[in-house]
Amino acid sequence: MDPDEQFKTPLFDAMVTLAESRKISFHTPGHKSGKGISTRFRKFVGPKIFSIDLTTLDEVDSLHKPRGVIKEAQELAARAYGADRSYFLVNGTTGGNHAMILAACNPGDKILVTRNAHKSVIAGAILSGAQPIFFRPTIDTRLKLTLNITFEEARTAIDTHPEAKILFLTSPNYYGLCADMERIIPYAHDRGLIVLVDEAHGPHLRFHKSLPRSAVEIGADLCVQSTHKIIGGMTQASMLHARSGRIDFPMLRNVLRFVQTTSPSYILMASLDLARMQMATEGEKLLEKTIQLSQEARSRINKIPGLFCFGEEQVGPFDMTKLTITVTALGLPGYQVSRILNSRYNIQVEMADAFHILVIVSIGDRKDDLNKLVEALREIAAENVGKSSPVETPDIEVLNFENEALATPREAFFADHHYIAMDDAADEISSEIVTVYPPGVPVLVPGERITKETIDYLKRSLKLGGTVDGLDETNQFIGVVKRGSLPIPGSRSF
Repeated sequence: MDPDEQFKTPLFDAMVTLAESRKISFHTPGHKSGKGISTRFRKFVGPKIFSIDLTTLDEVDSLHKPRGVIKEAQELAARAYGADRSYFLVNGTTGGNHAMILAACNPGDKILVTRNAHKSVIAGAILSGAQPIFFRPTIDTRLKLTLNITFEEARTAIDTHPEAKILFLTSPNYYGLCADMERIIPYAHDRGLIVLVDEAHGPHLRFHKSLPRSAVEIGADLCVQSTHKIIGGMTQASMLHARSGRIDFPMLRNVLRFVQTTSPSYILMASLDLARMQMATEGEKLLEKTIQLSQEARSRINKIPGLFCFGEEQVGPFDMTKLTITVTALGLPGYQVSRILNSRYNIQVEMADAFHILVIVSIGDRKDDLNKLVEALREIAAENVGKSSPVETPDIEVLNFENEALATPREAFFADHHYIAMDDAADEISSEIVTVYPPGVPVLVPGERITKETIDYLKRSLKLGGTVDGLDETNQFIGVVKRGSLPIPGSRSF
C-alpha cells in the first residue's frame, strides 16, 4: 500500500466538483440538488448534502459498471485492506452476505455455517438454494455467552462433512470474540473449501497492531465488513473484499448487480471513499485513542460492585473496542439496564440481552462520553446490588440451537405455511427465520423442528424485554409449514 495515494478521495472529489459546477439537472433525484426538498428537512441538515445526492452520471461513474472514479475508489480500498478486489455496498453487510453465498454456491451445494451466523446468511442460503450444515461454537456458561469457533471445532466439522464446498465464518461476533482463523482458514483451504467471512464488526481490524488480524489478511476468499458500524461510513455503507484464486470475479460482479439497487446512494459511497482514506492515513492514531478509552473504561467498570466486563484474561485475543458488561448481579436483565441508561441518563448502548449490555467504543467517542457511562453504571449498581428488585435475575438460559433439520431452508420457506399460536407449535416445522434481535442470530431456521425448549426461550426473551423478529405482530403466533406440503422421507407428519 502506497501511503501517499491513500490520501486520495476520487469519488468524493468528483461529487463536490459536479455539485459546485451548478449544472442544470433534468435527471433524478427529483428534489434537484435540494431545491424541491422539504423546507424543514433542508433547515435541519443544511443545503449542501442535497447537492451531492446524485445519480449515475458521467462525472461520478456507475456502481454497476465502474470505469472512472468509483473504479479508482474501489481499487484504493482494495490496496488499503490488502484485497485483490474491493466492492462498495449500499445495503449493508446483509447484501454482502447474500452476494458472497450467491457467487460461491450453486443450488444444492453444502455449506458449513457456524450457528452464530446472522440471519442474512440464512437468507443467502434460501436465495441460492445452498444447504447449510450448522456447527456450533462453545457456550461459556459462566460468561453466559456463545464463544466463537475454535480450530478444533472447525476441523471436526470439515472432516465430518467432506462433501461441503464452502466454510462460512462469522468473526468477530457481536461481542468482539474472534474465530481462530489463523489456523482455520489454511486448514479449510487445504481441504478444498472456499472460505467466506462475515466480518461486519471488523472494518477497523486491519489498521491497528493490537487488534486481531482481519480475515482478508489471513486469506479469506471473500469477506464483508460494515464500514458504518465501527468507522466512518454512513449507515448501510459496507465493503466486500475478495482474493483471487478461488472466486469467479465475473460471477461476483453479476451477483452484486442483482442484489444491489440500480439507484445507489452516492452519499453512502462517498462515505466509504472517505472512511477508507481516514483509516488508511490516520487509522492507527485514531484507534490507539479508541482502544485506550475502551480499556480504561473496562478497568473502571470492573471496580464497580455487581458489574463485570471481560477482557483477554477470560476470552483470549478479541476486539477490545467492545465492552460487554455483565449485569446479572444487579438483579436486572440487560434489557432493563439499557432502558434505564436511555431514559434516565440519555445514554444509548448498542444492544442488550438477558445478561449483558454491549457498548461499542469507536473513533467517534470521547473521554467525557465514557466518563458519563461509567458514572451512570456506578449509580445503577449502587441502587440495585444487594437489594431486592422487582425484576428477578434472569433465569433464561443460553440456547444451544441444536434443532433437528427436516428440510432445507429454501424448501421450508417456499412451502405452504400458516401462522399458529406459539404454544401449539412444538414439533411443527418452522417456515421463518426467528431471531432475538439484535444480534440477529437465528433461534430457528426454516426447515427446523420447533421444540418446547425453543418456544420457552422465545417467550422468556419477550418477557424480559427482548425483540423477537420472525413472529407475527402480536408476538403470539409463529409461521410453520403446513402438514402435507413437504415430502420428508420417514416422516408421517409432513
